[in-house]
Amino acid sequence: MGRRRKAREVALQVLYQLDVAKIEVKEAVELFWDNFEAPEEAKEFSSRLIEGTWNHREEIDRLISGCSENWSLNRMAKVDRSILRMATYEILYCQDIPSRVTLNEAIDLGKDYGSENSSSFLNGILDALYAKLRKGNTD
Repeated sequence: MGRRRKAREVALQVLYQLDVAKIEVKEAVELFWDNFEAPEEAKEFSSRLIEGTWNHREEIDRLISGCSENWSLNRMAKVDRSILRMATYEILYCQDIPSRVTLNEAIDLGKDYGSENSSSFLNGILDALYAKLRKGNTD
């Protein structure tokens, strides 16, 4: 498993924890690293994803809501919501990562950590979001 893939898995776990436990980002990250180990590169990338995603959550949630017909954020499974948030952050703020890589990684995380339907659900919303961003229409 690549370091970035591992970092995305870590980020997903911590973002899920933040969504459930309602604790501070720094506390959640420290709690995770107090109990698990990973290469330094994975730690750095996961921290970038966690902090960036959580700090831009309002903007990210607006974008996701605008692309998820018939699904409010509150109705989404927490795992799916965390994956969507992280992928949206990557698309918006990680210009060093090709968007297609981000989309594929998000769908793979959905297959591994989500429900039976997560990958198709994530694919539909992320494709719509990516198309909307490419057009420059973020309303």
